[in-house]
Amino acid sequence: MLKARHLRKTFGDLVAVDDVSFDLEQGKILGMIGRNGSGKTTIFRLILNFLTPENGGEVLWNDQPMSDQVYETIGYLPEERGLYEKMTIEQQILYFAQLRGMEKQEVLDRIDEWMDRFEVKGKRTDKINSLSKGNQQKVQLIATLIHEPAFIILDEPFSGLDPVNADLLKAGILYLRDKGSSIIFSSHNMNNVEAICDDMLMIHDGEQVLYGKIREIRESFGRTRIEVEAPDWTKDQLQALEGVDHVGIKEDNYYRLYLTDESYGPAIFQTLTHGNYIRHFSQQPPTLEEIFKMKAGGHNE
Repeated sequence: MLKARHLRKTFGDLVAVDDVSFDLEQGKILGMIGRNGSGKTTIFRLILNFLTPENGGEVLWNDQPMSDQVYETIGYLPEERGLYEKMTIEQQILYFAQLRGMEKQEVLDRIDEWMDRFEVKGKRTDKINSLSKGNQQKVQLIATLIHEPAFIILDEPFSGLDPVNADLLKAGILYLRDKGSSIIFSSHNMNNVEAICDDMLMIHDGEQVLYGKIREIRESFGRTRIEVEAPDWTKDQLQALEGVDHVGIKEDNYYRLYLTDESYGPAIFQTLTHGNYIRHFSQQPPTLEEIFKMKAGGHNE
C-alpha cells in the first residue's frame, strides 16, 4: 500500500505541488486528473524519488520509507516516451525487463502473450523503427508492465491511442489489478478514469481539490443532471421549467437538463410525463468531466 503525505515541491517562486496526500491500496486503481501544468507529473517524480519532497512530506510503501528494492521493481511509464529504435521488439522488452530483475527466459516466455494482449502488429524480431507510432507505444507499455509489478505508475498512458487501443490498455490495466497490482495513472480523458478507477485525485494549480472514491464524489454533488428523450418538448420549453439552470442537446429529442438543485427532479418528471410521451428519463449525478469543469474552471485541455 502506498501512502503519500503532505507532498510539497517548489521551483523558485513557483509552488508546483502543495500539501497533497493520498493512499493507494493493493489491487486498486487511482486516477489522477488535472489540467496541463497542474502538478501531476511532479507528484509522480516525488513518489519515484526523482525529486525530494519539502517541509516533511513523505512517501511510504507498506508503512515504510520507499526502499531501493521497491523503486527498482516499479512499473513506470513516463509522459515522455522513449525507445531504442534500432532494437527489435524482443530486444527492447528484454532490455527493460532485465533491468527490473527478470530472468531472460521468463521474459521470452511472456513476450508473445503480452504482444497478443495489446495486439501488436508484427513479429518480435521486427525493429522498433519499422513499427507505427501506435505499435511503438504499445511496445513501451509492454516493457513497463511485463514484469507484472506490485506498483505501477502510468503518466498519460492513453495519450495518442485510438479508442480500440485504449480499450486494450484498459483491459491490460484491469488484468494487472486483478492480479493484485496497485496502479496510479494520469489522464486527460475523464471517461477512462471513470471506467476503470476505484478512486480519483483531482489536482488544480498544484493543490488537491478532490480525492476519494469516484462514486461517492459524484454522489456528493447531488443528482443535478437529467437525461430525457422527449419528442413532444423543445429546448426552450425545457429551459423554462422551474429548477432548470441550462439545457444541452445530446441528439435529436434527447436532452440533458442541468438543475440548480436535485430536489426539482420529481416535479420535472411529473410535468414532462403529464399527457406526453417520454421515451427515457433518468436523474444522475454529474460526470467527472462536469465536476472537473466546476472545480478547475473552463474546459479540460
